[in-house]
Amino acid sequence: MAVGIFDSGLGGLTVLDALQARLPDVAFVYLGDNAHAPYGVRDADDVHALTRASVERLWNEGCDLVVLACNTASAAALRRMQEAGVPQGKRVLGVFVPLIEALTERQWGDNSPPREVAVRHVALFATPATVRSRAFQRELAFRAIGVDVEAQACGGVVDAIEEGDLILAEALVRSHVDALKRKMPQPQAAILGCTHYPLMEQVFQEALGEGVSVYSQASLVAESLADYLTRHPGMTGEGSKSRYLTTGDPRRVSDRATQFMRRPITFQAA
Repeated sequence: MAVGIFDSGLGGLTVLDALQARLPDVAFVYLGDNAHAPYGVRDADDVHALTRASVERLWNEGCDLVVLACNTASAAALRRMQEAGVPQGKRVLGVFVPLIEALTERQWGDNSPPREVAVRHVALFATPATVRSRAFQRELAFRAIGVDVEAQACGGVVDAIEEGDLILAEALVRSHVDALKRKMPQPQAAILGCTHYPLMEQVFQEALGEGVSVYSQASLVAESLADYLTRHPGMTGEGSKSRYLTTGDPRRVSDRATQFMRRPITFQAA
């Protein structure tokens, strides 16, 4: 057994990379639903159905714990899956929790009333589906008051990254930051609400300016999972070798992943 990492495409590899660096003794099974990517343009029911099918596949692979390394899946499917009931001994975690913890400087288990936090003006960059869900704002409101969140749907960025067109991706990022700043001229913090976006983190930072704190998910998720596994050591199961699975064409996905992460990655058919 191993810990399952799910994403609609290649973006979750940024999270997996941080997880492998932080938890070198843990085996991971990565599943990319490349055949149906991107999720960011799909409706909530479609995202939920696709996410649940992939999570069940990872459970069948022996992964008792699955991390949704996809903001769209976390926003549109996670709460719905948990409310419907997860099989005994299985767990599904999302990627919003570490972001909320970092932004509000309070642990997820802190159930005290919402309170004011240092950051008052937050820019959220995410896929259209994540923006529509308002999941980030909803979770933030449970823990903080007085925070103004301006969301910017970054259409086209994921597609450009998945296709390896980083020049187009950079141009789109700068365009979306300009659009955000017309609505919120002086954000204090920016949330990169898609696991593809860490590859463009420097571009986001340059476009936003040095005074804006940029929160990227990979390292935050890695620290959060390390803490979770310390408290739930049985969730790692057995296994010592990481694997990469895809619903798409393994050869094409492997080539894109190798280009994406700048190291050899070989996918197998899911």
